Amino acid sequence: MTDSKSTPLTSRRSGPLQGRIRVPGDKSISHRALILSAMTVGESTVSGLLEGADVIHTADAMRALGAQVERTGEGLWRIHGVGVGGFAQPGSPLDFGNSGTGCRLVLGAVAGCPIAATFDGDASLRKRPMRRVLDPLEKMGARATDAADGGRLPLTLQGAADPMPITYESPVPSAQLKSAVLLAGLAAAGETTVIEAEATRDHTERMLKHFGAKVVSKSYGDHGRRITLQGQPELSAASVVVPADPSSAAFPLVGALITPGSDLILEAVMTNPLRTGLFKTLLEMGANIETVATRDDGGEEVADLRVRASVLRGVEVPPERAPSMIDEYLILAVAAAFAEGTTRMRGLKELRVKESDRLEATADMLRVNGVAVEIDGDDLIVHGKGRPAGGGLVATHMDHRIAMSALMMGLASDNPVGIDDSAFIATSFPGFTEMMRGLGADLV
Repeated sequence: MTDSKSTPLTSRRSGPLQGRIRVPGDKSISHRALILSAMTVGESTVSGLLEGADVIHTADAMRALGAQVERTGEGLWRIHGVGVGGFAQPGSPLDFGNSGTGCRLVLGAVAGCPIAATFDGDASLRKRPMRRVLDPLEKMGARATDAADGGRLPLTLQGAADPMPITYESPVPSAQLKSAVLLAGLAAAGETTVIEAEATRDHTERMLKHFGAKVVSKSYGDHGRRITLQGQPELSAASVVVPADPSSAAFPLVGALITPGSDLILEAVMTNPLRTGLFKTLLEMGANIETVATRDDGGEEVADLRVRASVLRGVEVPPERAPSMIDEYLILAVAAAFAEGTTRMRGLKELRVKESDRLEATADMLRVNGVAVEIDGDDLIVHGKGRPAGGGLVATHMDHRIAMSALMMGLASDNPVGIDDSAFIATSFPGFTEMMRGLGADLV
């Protein structure tokens, strides 16, 4: 069980944010690179790995399950895999800290192995639902032999000795759920299929192909995908270059948009179309975001982005955009607070089951800083007036994205914005405070 010491931080009105930075590697890619490398035959290398607490927990879990995992330099890792279905029973519980992604993906990977493993995490992760992932895994032959109420952590999963392929229609748009089923399906004979009514980020499918699996993804309905995996492949070792995380880039990006005079370049940001809902929405709001260079890296689209301070206007964000920006609504709400007019973000039910109830926490973050905001069902409505009053102390609820969003808000508000704890920022963005100070942010 992990814990942290509270570290308050305050953000004050700053001069322009200027410079050229590369934010840490993408967290989604980093988790998947470690897990799939551990399921290959041979030795894989990963460069640009995000070395935040969440990803380190996944690396530790792969090591505990029998893979050889070695850090060879900054962001450089070497993983010698054990093959599909080859994980060994760990000698102690797997601690995922604050990471729902790591925990849910590894549940899928373990479900296809004839071993038992206990999954645990911090107080925040223990509150998050795991039943939605356990349901399809149990259909494949795994079972939770012990779990807290509602299928929550700590839980013990007994993997399947002979996992069965299934066709599973996902009840919610969740890349974690889809990925867990596909990872379990690697060990099943035959075809495992996941059907999504709303397409979610496709990093798992892309990386499975990168390691040699046969995956076919086809359109389904108006906005969905039907993904079919051929089971029991021999995954081949490969090298993975992790691009910069668009979810992490979102914080300095919005900070630059709302802070007068800012001119910032963000290098090598992943621009996978299933991850760029925030950028699309900000452009609709009038943001000055220029794509300077585009390229392909390890199957993912990458670009440098130039961002300049902008006058923003309120917009309506359609619900079908939620899967492509589910982690970015908090920082979008900050941009909306600085916009002129009302921004309505529709269909945010998934925010209620993140590190905290992010829908309520986002509304609270805005209210305590003088912004008019309301929740209507699963919609968040922000009434922007150009610049918030600020002056509030934001409760982060051990949630790194609330912490970073609130700090960006304080850069251009009339009064400073404080957060009760900055310790959890390191779970996804190590070095965040120092990087922002280097750009000109006044954080004390």
